[in-house]
Amino acid sequence: MKRWTGKDFLAQIPQKRLADFGKYEAGVRAIVEAVRQRGDAAVLEYTAQFDRAVLSLAELTVTPAEIAAAYQAVGPETLAALTQAKENIAAFHGRQLRNDWLSAAADGSLLGQIYRPIDRVGIYVPGGTAKLCSSVLMTAVPAGVAGVKEIIMCTPPDATGQIDPHVLAAADMAGVTLIYKAGGAQAIAALAYGTTTIPAVDKIVGPGNIYVTIAKKLVYGQVDIDMLAGPSEVLVLADATADPRWAAADLLAQAEHDVLAGAVLVTADRELADRVANEVERQVDALPRREIAARSLADYGAIVLVQNMDEAVAVVNHYAPEHLELLTDNPFGLLGRIRHAGSVFLGPYSPEPVGDYAAGPNHVLPTGGTARYASTLGVDSFRKASNVIALSPAGFAAVRSSVVRLAEVEELAGHANAVRVRGEE
Repeated sequence: MKRWTGKDFLAQIPQKRLADFGKYEAGVRAIVEAVRQRGDAAVLEYTAQFDRAVLSLAELTVTPAEIAAAYQAVGPETLAALTQAKENIAAFHGRQLRNDWLSAAADGSLLGQIYRPIDRVGIYVPGGTAKLCSSVLMTAVPAGVAGVKEIIMCTPPDATGQIDPHVLAAADMAGVTLIYKAGGAQAIAALAYGTTTIPAVDKIVGPGNIYVTIAKKLVYGQVDIDMLAGPSEVLVLADATADPRWAAADLLAQAEHDVLAGAVLVTADRELADRVANEVERQVDALPRREIAARSLADYGAIVLVQNMDEAVAVVNHYAPEHLELLTDNPFGLLGRIRHAGSVFLGPYSPEPVGDYAAGPNHVLPTGGTARYASTLGVDSFRKASNVIALSPAGFAAVRSSVVRLAEVEELAGHANAVRVRGEE
């Protein structure tokens, strides 16, 4: 892990690890266009090419028998853990629901907003070496809480044409309507444009690699998307009261995600920095994914030594981390000073992995510094607001002249006339 002073880190924060989309965009665009034009045939061809799974059209859709078999394959302890996580996620997101509202003026006019769920949502769940059943829950459960009636899931199969049973069980528990064995850019295109088999959706959410991210960028406008997510990251802000073993374990938990993942320690305590660095070196060797973690730490890991807590907070807000851990003697005293972070974990018993799995808050978060302006995935991601305007005659009369005047300023005579005629006898 490279060491920085706070000043140097602020000046050279790599904003951030967002890949050069231009390098890959032409290839992804060709995939998206092929799926738009040729539908299922293109999806199956790319599934064979990229996932090495040769499927028939009938095998593209996960069957009830496959879901039943998944429940049998997943042990009771895992099902219990999935159930607890699902319940906590549903309870947390249930508190985010907003009520319709109408405000009545003295003249009898009504103004307000009504909230309605999106009709059909697509969730993307990556494949690869990890069984991301948690990503299924974090995307599908909030959609269900929001009232979405159709939740369509795409996830890549393995070379034998199968989906991991943990992912299938989580999808069924979370209320996913239909599941398709399709991954990568071809899955995003299928969800956006629809094929004979895979229905077109209104919004696509969920993490993915750079090809998935570029495909989401290309189909945005045809559908809505949640965000353009980059590699995952954690910033651990620690003082002398932090346990160096725990801080090191938290950094490694992030580094094992991906060779592009970022793990950053910020502290004013040089002794703590040294002890955490030693613990990282000791603990990394015990990880099955140690090669990934080690490369991530070498390329994107950092230990930032600051002068004081004021400088530490400045580093945090400039970095705008996806995950922020406050391992300090008074984390709640710092919380009010944090302006930019996806999720904030306070105290020694709130490590970032509890947010990944079972605490309840969503783990689909803004990355790459986008926490400066973006929010976590939540119920609002799956609902939309419509304004309601019902003016009384008196309310209309009160704004009539202003509307006419502003329409005339903008030289929109039809606008002005539509209001003016309502005042004529």
